[in-house]
Formats: sequence, C-alpha cells, structure tokens
Amino acid sequence: MQKPYTTHTFPNGLQLILAPMPGVKSATVMVMVGAGSRYEQKKINGLSHFLEHMAFKGTKKRPSSLIISSTIDAIGGEFNAFTSKDHTGFYIKAAANHVPLLVDVLSDMLLHSLFKPEEIEREKGVIIEEINMYEDTPIRHIGDIYEELLYGDHSLGWNIAGKADVIRSITRANFKTYMDGLYRPNNTVMIVAGGISSGESRKGKGESTEKKITELVEQHLGTWEKKKIWDWDKNLDTQKAPRVKLEFKQTEQAHIALGVRAYPLGHPKEYALAVLAAILGGGMSSRLFIQVRERRGLAYYVRSDAEHYLDTGGFTTQAGVDVNRIDDAIKVIISECFALSSGVNPLEQKELTKAKEYLKGRLTLELEDSRSVAGLYATQEVLQRKMLSPDEIIKKIEAVTIADVLNVAKDIFHHQKLNLAIIGPYKDQGRFEKLLT
Repeated sequence: MQKPYTTHTFPNGLQLILAPMPGVKSATVMVMVGAGSRYEQKKINGLSHFLEHMAFKGTKKRPSSLIISSTIDAIGGEFNAFTSKDHTGFYIKAAANHVPLLVDVLSDMLLHSLFKPEEIEREKGVIIEEINMYEDTPIRHIGDIYEELLYGDHSLGWNIAGKADVIRSITRANFKTYMDGLYRPNNTVMIVAGGISSGESRKGKGESTEKKITELVEQHLGTWEKKKIWDWDKNLDTQKAPRVKLEFKQTEQAHIALGVRAYPLGHPKEYALAVLAAILGGGMSSRLFIQVRERRGLAYYVRSDAEHYLDTGGFTTQAGVDVNRIDDAIKVIISECFALSSGVNPLEQKELTKAKEYLKGRLTLELEDSRSVAGLYATQEVLQRKMLSPDEIIKKIEAVTIADVLNVAKDIFHHQKLNLAIIGPYKDQGRFEKLLT
C-alpha cells in the first residue's frame, strides 16, 4: 500500500515529511523538536516552555514579535506552538501557496532567535501569569497534580510551565545552552501537510511541488550543524501501595484524577489500552459517564485517557464531582474499572465494536485538518523514528479483541497501584487513602 506521505533525510539528520491532502487549499508547516520538560534539571524547570514563547519574540531577519506576527497576519495565517514533556512543536498554517514563506519564518526562528535580555525579562511576567492561570483552573491543574503523584520528584513529574521562582532566575545563557544541547537537526522533524501536490506538476513537466519544498528546506536548514543531543533519565515504577495527593482549594466542585501506570510508546498493548479507555471513559455512552454522571449525578464531566512516554505511561480517569459526594464518585470509578478486569461486568462484542468505531471516528475527524495531520506524523517520527499512517492505525484498532482488552484491564488494575489526586475543600488525606484499599 502506498504511503500517504513521503520522507527525506538530509545529511545533517533533519527529517522532512511531506503529506499531501487532496482537495485541501491550506497547508501547515510544523517543526517538532525532541525537547521538553523531561530534559530539564530543577534549576531550569520551565525553560522548554519559556523557549516556546521566546521563539516568537524576534530573529535576526525579523527582530521583533510585531514583525513576525505582522508577516503571518498579512497572509491570513495562524501560528502557535506547544510544549510537552518530551517534544516541542511550532507551526504556521496558511494558504498553500505561502509554504515558502512559512518555511522561511520557522527556519529563521529555529536558527536565529535573538533572545534579547529585555524580552526575556518582560516575558517572565507573562509566563508567571500563565502559571497562575493554570493553578487557578482546577480542571486543567489536576493533571499536573496527578503527574506529580504518579512520577514523583522526577522530570516527568514536574510542571511543564515550571515554578515562578525558577522562571525569574532564567537567563539568556540558559536558553543558548539548552538549544545547543537539544535543538539540533538530528533531533528535529519538519513536516508540510495540506495542499501540496504529489509527483510531477499538473502540466506534466518541470519540478513537482514536493521537490521544490525539499530544495527549499535544504536551502534554509541544510547547513544546520548536527550534534549529539542530551538524554533523559528513565522513570522507574517503585510503587508498592496506593497513593493520594491532596491540594486544598475552596471550590464548589472537586476535581479528581484516578489512575495507574500502564505502557510506554510502541508497546504491543498500546491499542488495546486505547480501546479500554474508550470503553470506560470515552464519550457520553461510556461506562463511567453512564454510571457516574447519568445514573448517579455525581459529576459534570468524567473521561478516561491513556498517555505514553518512551519509558512509561499511564491510564487516568478525570472527573469534576459534587464536593459532598466525592467518596461515592471515587468508589464508583474504582468499582467500574475492577468490574471489567474481574469479569463482574463482562465486555461484549457490541460494546467492543462501539469503542473501536469511536476511536476510528475521532481519528478521521482530526485528520480533516492539516495541523492535526502534521502533528500525527511529526510526533511519531520525532519520538520513535517510525510512522504509522491513519490506515495502519485503524487496522491496529480493528485488530483488538475482547481478550486483549480484558488482559490489559487485569494487567494494570491493582489496588496497590492506584493513584488519586484531588483538588478541593478537603484536608483529611487519610479519608481518601481508605477508599483505595
């Protein structure tokens, strides 16, 4: 089967992915780097995310944020960036005929960002306010509290945005050292997805658009120097008993995250875990949504997700619950997870089929957007150095059986492995520890 993308590796290790989307008139150019908060030390925690902000603050060619934003606004484009624990992405989306400009701007940001000291000092205030915003938003902040609990005092357990006192101490030299160690072509993927033609030009002569883009990228980034990149510390699972992390906050709704360790990226059970998450908390007809919200009215939202890193992963259920009935909500979530793993509430083929169709449908909807297509391929390539097409992913989902899902449930759900993070008006941690046993 022909792949819906082409790849090119430059001599310096830079990976270029070209993903044509027939009928689409826009294009997304994305740069993704294998860099994130798990590469940080405590003294620079938050730098990865800070750097994402600074990349838009000026380059040698475009020395201010206003010039950069005006350049993109002038073509009706949109641009943004994102930072995770293990990868950072920058992208611009615009009409496909502007791809050369998009490549130029992103390449300029990668190689020639100025990191002006005055801009760094100014942006510190912005970052600190962003941290405050997250901490004042429990539905967002509960994920940070949960990962602190799950991964402990390890870079995977630290907040991506960092802490205010650390942000205040960051200097221009920190940015330069960090970029020297991680922002290298052999740790970077550039992808162009959307309205780019494949093969020869429409008139049957001359160079194809894809060839022109490849030459353009080589022109901008071909001389970027390859170098050995920093490594990350493996996170070890040493949990022997259930754990609770409680953050007191006077709220009208309590937010909980309840979960267990699971599998790393590329694990053979990765797709069975995704199906399990869909069965328990994927959508408004999932088991937890029905039991927690619809039948008992214990929560406004409840959802389950699987997360994967190169060395570990997890299965988590999050919910916003009635502060006076939080015990009941926790009990129901635990009960539903263990009812599936023990066979008390058996999984039938009809439910399995619905969960798989849910995952396939969500993937199909996401891939109507060139930005999502770019993210799908770039993330796979920068983290695993291999890619699955949407059709290949769908085949893996379709291959999951009832036995596969039950084996995963039995594998991960154990009382001594439970982790519970809570934000709400509570101070008695022992009360919740009893619920996990």
